[in-house]
Amino acid sequence: MPTRNEPHKARAMAESFGTDPERYDRTRPRYPEALVARIAAAAPGPDVLDVGCGTGIASRQFRAAGCTVLGVDVDPRMAEYARGHGLDVEVGRFETWDAAGRSFDAVVAGQTWHWIDPEAGAAKAAHVLRPGGRIALFWNVFRPTPDVAEAFAAAHRAALPDAPRNPWAGPALDAYDTILGTVSDGLRATGLFGAPEEWRFPWEATYTRDVWLEQLRTSGEAGTYAPEQLDDLVARTGAAIDAMGGTFTLPYTAVVVTAERAPGQ
Repeated sequence: MPTRNEPHKARAMAESFGTDPERYDRTRPRYPEALVARIAAAAPGPDVLDVGCGTGIASRQFRAAGCTVLGVDVDPRMAEYARGHGLDVEVGRFETWDAAGRSFDAVVAGQTWHWIDPEAGAAKAAHVLRPGGRIALFWNVFRPTPDVAEAFAAAHRAALPDAPRNPWAGPALDAYDTILGTVSDGLRATGLFGAPEEWRFPWEATYTRDVWLEQLRTSGEAGTYAPEQLDDLVARTGAAIDAMGGTFTLPYTAVVVTAERAPGQ
């Protein structure tokens, strides 16, 4: 069984997001423009490989910033949706994907690198990056206010008393520390990258009840719940948002782990 430290082994969860690509694309948050601009500026050129591109949320943002983007995703349903938005996407697991001799100025991954084997993925990224190219792996991490965190944690406890974890029970950035450390260690293990850095971009979003509940159904964990459990969680979370007046503001920190492909290696 995969552990919380090995999410890349949870293949069923990793490949579950294509159940409803339209809902996923419509409800999942975008990334701060400053994040996209900084990554694009730090790459030596415009050619970007988006790993685990999904429906193309990050790919479209990099394309709008002037980059030429190729996406790779394990799920053909997500890839087909992204192609419908004019993106070039190939289907396959990144660790075994055939680059066919192509190389890139940047390898990026939004909200997906924890589904990639950290050492094999880093080695593959080094292989397809040009010397001096940049890897940039990023996540939107929610940072709820105490009242929102407690209301959502209570809904989760009531609906899923036996769940192995409650995502609202502690600071999400603390939970990501293990992921970020594992990602950095994978980059170092190749011996082909400079020292990994972390860049952070705070931002926030205001959600209505309906928009948040739609997004809740797109999480990887939601796909592991029995239908009646998920319906109960959605109902209880909706009641919590109603008690807040029907909307709430959720602060985020977008965190980037990034490193330069060592020149001359």
